[in-house]
Amino acid sequence: MIFSPYPRFVSLAVITSFTVATALCAPIIPSAVVPKPQSSPLSAWFMAPTRVVWTSTAGVAHAPNLIGAKSGQALLKNPQPPCVLAPAANGVAGGGILLDFGTELTGNIEIITPITKDKAPPLVRIRFGESVAEAMAELGGDANAQNDHALRDQVVRLPWLGKTTVGPSGFRFVRIDNVDPKEPAHLSEVRAVLLIRDVPQVGSFRCDDERLNRIWQVGAYTVHLNMQDYLWDGVKRDRLVWIGDMHPEVATINAVFGFNDVVPRSLDLTRDVTPVTEWMNGISSYSMWWVLIHEQWWMHHGDRAYLAEQRPYLQALLKKLAALIGPDGRERIDGMRFLDWPSSPNQQGVTAGLQGLLVMTLESGARLMTVLNDAPTAMLCRESAARGRQIVPAVNASKSGAALLALAGLTDAKKTAHDVLKVGGPKNISTFYGYYVLQALAKAGETDTALDFISRYWGAMLDLGATTFWEDFDFAWTENASRIDELVPAGKKDVHGGYGAYCYIGFRHSLCHGWASGPTAWLSENVLGITPLEPGFKRVRIVPQLGRLQWAEGAYPTPLGPIKVRHERQADGTVKSKVDAPAGVTVVQK
Repeated sequence: MIFSPYPRFVSLAVITSFTVATALCAPIIPSAVVPKPQSSPLSAWFMAPTRVVWTSTAGVAHAPNLIGAKSGQALLKNPQPPCVLAPAANGVAGGGILLDFGTELTGNIEIITPITKDKAPPLVRIRFGESVAEAMAELGGDANAQNDHALRDQVVRLPWLGKTTVGPSGFRFVRIDNVDPKEPAHLSEVRAVLLIRDVPQVGSFRCDDERLNRIWQVGAYTVHLNMQDYLWDGVKRDRLVWIGDMHPEVATINAVFGFNDVVPRSLDLTRDVTPVTEWMNGISSYSMWWVLIHEQWWMHHGDRAYLAEQRPYLQALLKKLAALIGPDGRERIDGMRFLDWPSSPNQQGVTAGLQGLLVMTLESGARLMTVLNDAPTAMLCRESAARGRQIVPAVNASKSGAALLALAGLTDAKKTAHDVLKVGGPKNISTFYGYYVLQALAKAGETDTALDFISRYWGAMLDLGATTFWEDFDFAWTENASRIDELVPAGKKDVHGGYGAYCYIGFRHSLCHGWASGPTAWLSENVLGITPLEPGFKRVRIVPQLGRLQWAEGAYPTPLGPIKVRHERQADGTVKSKVDAPAGVTVVQK
């Protein structure tokens, strides 16, 4: 379900379907030239601002009247005086106001205006922000505020006695400034329009650590916001389908929502626009992740017909990947050699990670082609992967590279955890590849270390006011940092505009990135201990890893219905489990 407290009014999907149906019943235009309408998978919820964060020192009246839910309709007579922003005249800035909608959103805002004596439409400047500082920023400069992917800073005219929609973007905060040299801006109402898939949250997770519970929910919400027409990676910037980034997102979707067509739509879109001679998204590792996601999807949902549709492309891609293992077993991957951005300067670490990722991909491909009755391609994959297993590159302290080697079985997971992953605690991990570090720690039996990493690293974003998880995060940013939901106090550092690297410098940094949701999937997969053993969850292993936790409970979606579990630590240290599995699911508890 959509997480509370979301004041739900009316879904735009209902309005849209009624409008389309009415239009189709009135053949004003010859049917031959009427394009076939396409329905939207998105629904809309209207959200009122929760507080006024800031107003300019002069030229603002009745700002508190914008708080709280209203009708969304322009009225001849308003129950409260409208907020009025004075014009920008005689070299003095016009009135300005900054509103907080309480949580990260994706969608638009609607500005409703009242009746006024002068019908001249005023000009206002609208700035969206994922942080207070971003909403207050000017474009460009060192802080790097931008309009990439979505116009988050623009000037619009407001109608007389009407409604204006501005957006879309990803945001929590909205600043409105009157930039008209003559006319005041009258605002009866400003509300956000949250555009999101109306899908139930089938999966759940709770334990005796409330910080972990909140992290699970925030990860679920981060991905939910990115489940748009396709599965995006960011709702402000990176409103795109990035196949590698999808892997942790798909793991979260499996654990929270179960089947959703946003996944196959996104996989197929990228396949169809990428000749097999090229790399998906221009990145070699992302074509590998496409293979791994397909096995992940197959095991969770067991749709043989859908898997069979991938056979031609999968076969050609696997032959290409198999040729990248040289006679000596070393990978010879061309193109952009990439794991995650923070790993990029450590080329030896990237090499180690790519060796492990390629071996995992080929072994996954062998299993998939066996299912698809392509014995020659399956054999080619197995033989190439076996050669790749002869080479174990040094990781040069790269936690991302080390995690992939351990997950591929090229290194001992326990030794890797001791020598690399645990060194320095959760420092030098990323919001993307942190998921694989957690998975490698679980493989090593280091549940408590993984729980500590989740609580300290992802939890630190929550401590700074986050309501979704970020594109990247570094512990160094927390030193003397301000929260993202406040004006930056004198002497404090702007954790949003003052940091970032690579493609996400300053305010270009996305504070809602789906690849950062790994802890949600990890807690369901490992603490609840739920792993499919056969496609479509016909057989499932349930082996909880509570670590320091005293109890954990939750649900995991399957095609046959949710599996519900509760695990409790007993006085003698053992764990007692209660499992409620739907008919048709065989449970293995060992």
